[in-house]
Amino acid sequence: MAHDTLVIVPTYNERDNLRALVQRVVGLPTPVDLLIVDDNSPDGTGVLADELAAQIPAVHVLHRPEKAGLGRAYCAGFAWALARTYEFIFEMDGDFSHDPNDIPRFLAAAQNADLVLGSRYAQGIRVINWPLPRLLLSLGAAQYVRLVTGMPFSDPTGGFKCFRRRALEAVDLDRIHSNGYSFQIEMTHKLWRQGLRVAEVPIIFTDRFQGTSKMSRKIVFEALGMVWRLWFQNGLRRRPRPGVSP
Repeated sequence: MAHDTLVIVPTYNERDNLRALVQRVVGLPTPVDLLIVDDNSPDGTGVLADELAAQIPAVHVLHRPEKAGLGRAYCAGFAWALARTYEFIFEMDGDFSHDPNDIPRFLAAAQNADLVLGSRYAQGIRVINWPLPRLLLSLGAAQYVRLVTGMPFSDPTGGFKCFRRRALEAVDLDRIHSNGYSFQIEMTHKLWRQGLRVAEVPIIFTDRFQGTSKMSRKIVFEALGMVWRLWFQNGLRRRPRPGVSP
C-alpha cells in the first residue's frame, strides 16, 4: 500500500550506511515510502538497495547509469514521485547527517507550507562534527545568498527539505541543471519568487562518520555564480514576484 509521503535519498557509495538508514526511515511512527536513487555506485550500494526493496514493500529503487550530480538525482526522483500519487516529497542525505526522526516535524510544518527547509542555523548553530573552516564557509554562503537574492531564510543551502506536490508541479524540472549547493538554492528560489509558502524547521546536522564527503570546489563555485543568475531571472528583484513562471 502506497503512502502519501516519499523520502528520496540519492546514493553514491553509501553501502555502509544504507541498511541502517532504511530501517530508521521505514520504522518511523509516521508511515512513509523511501526511494533510493543510486548512481551506479561501484561499492554495490545499488545491489543492496534492490535486496532491501525486495524485502520491504515501502522501499523503491531508481537506478541511474552514472554519477551525474545531486541535482540530477533529485530531479529524477521528483519526476518518479510526480508520476505517482505522493503529496509530500522529501530530500534527505544518505549518510545520517539528516535525522529521520525529524520527518514528522517537517510534515507538521508542511500542513501550512509549500516547502519546508531544515535549518542548521535557525535558533542558533546546530552542526556537529564540522571543522571550523567548513562551518564558516557554510555560514558565509548563507549570508551571501540572502544578500544577493533577498531570500530571508537562515539556511538556503541545506539539503533536508519537504516539498508539497503542488510546489514541485510549479517547477519545470527539465530546466533545472544545477547540482550541489546551487541546486538547493535554485529550487528554493524558484518557489519563493512565485510567492509560495516556505517554512523553516530547526534541525541538528551531524556530518558523516562513514564514507567521504561529496563537497568540491566545483560545487562551491557553481553556487557562487548561480545566485546572480537567479537574481537576474527575478528581474533584479530581491522579493517574490507572484505569477512569474519558474
